[in-house]
Amino acid sequence: MKLAFLIYNYFPYGGQQRDFHRIVQECIHRGHQVSIYTMKWQGPPLPEPAIHFAPIKAVTRLGLYRKFTSWVHLALAADPHDLVIGFNRMPGLDVYFAADPCFAEKAASQRAGYYRFTPRYKHFRDYEEAVFGASSKTRVFILSPLQRHTFEKHYPACGTRLTLVPPGVDRDRMITADAARLRKEFRHKFMLTEDQLLVLQIGSGFRVKGVDRSLRAIAALPESLRKRVHYYLIGQDKPGPYLRLARRLGLTDQFVILPGRDDIPRFLLGADLLLHPAYSESAGYVLLEATIAGLPVLTTATCGYAFHIQNARSGQVCPEPFSQTDLDARLEEMLTSTRRQNWSENGIAYGRQEELYSLAQTATDHIERFASER
Repeated sequence: MKLAFLIYNYFPYGGQQRDFHRIVQECIHRGHQVSIYTMKWQGPPLPEPAIHFAPIKAVTRLGLYRKFTSWVHLALAADPHDLVIGFNRMPGLDVYFAADPCFAEKAASQRAGYYRFTPRYKHFRDYEEAVFGASSKTRVFILSPLQRHTFEKHYPACGTRLTLVPPGVDRDRMITADAARLRKEFRHKFMLTEDQLLVLQIGSGFRVKGVDRSLRAIAALPESLRKRVHYYLIGQDKPGPYLRLARRLGLTDQFVILPGRDDIPRFLLGADLLLHPAYSESAGYVLLEATIAGLPVLTTATCGYAFHIQNARSGQVCPEPFSQTDLDARLEEMLTSTRRQNWSENGIAYGRQEELYSLAQTATDHIERFASER
């Protein structure tokens, strides 16, 4: 088949981008002809597909998105494909991969009333309506039951077009026989004693990932415990606001921000807790990556994959509505609890028993089916 993949921006370390990469590679592996349409590409290009860059400029981000939509529609009209698969919401898609949460739900629950009168709201609501609205025929890959609930809540007619796909965790996150040695080497390199506690957070887009919540929870720990904690944040975003917040909270010497990197398994083995109090998250691969590596997890119920933490009994989930004092208390409990070994062992066992690795294969199966049905 001839497949067109659309993504606004690609960089190697985002969950959306990693799913995009996996599915594109699986389609190429099966012999399909793949073309990619994008505005920006960071990292090495994929070896096989043709990558088409939109020759557009605009003053605002909304302007860029609208120009990209117009440009790609003209490009695809001149060079038709069997299926158009988008990783960002926009009109004209045959298949949409729902890496982002429901915009209508986010606008209703996390924004002030005036937001509904802004150009930004109108743009994103219109683009979401083009995918999920009653007149749309776009098929949608969703990542969690939470997504199904929110999309069907705001777009009741979309239910039959939603297809749940399993996670696509990299197996190199699974714990290995030499884990103890790797942990010791990691902590020696970063000058962490066994008495010190490393709290790890991984994810780009620091605001939506709840980095402010993490900093406040660490600052709220009893002084004797807080002094033992180091907080490493790995991801891509503007660090300034969070460095300033850390300074106000007295955490400057304990807070380290690192850019996205390829040696995440080392950090999962070297840390003592994964903290991920996101405001909104369609999935949250890092929750599963930590779980199968034996790293206990503290997260929020707004993460699509939070139910895996509950099923695995590999940590704790803050319920909705979110409470900062609840997060504070759970963080203190998890850092001092004798149950940490149980959470770790439960997560490792869950990774060996559950199907957490086949997203690319399953999604490609469905893509082939959708094309044949057309």
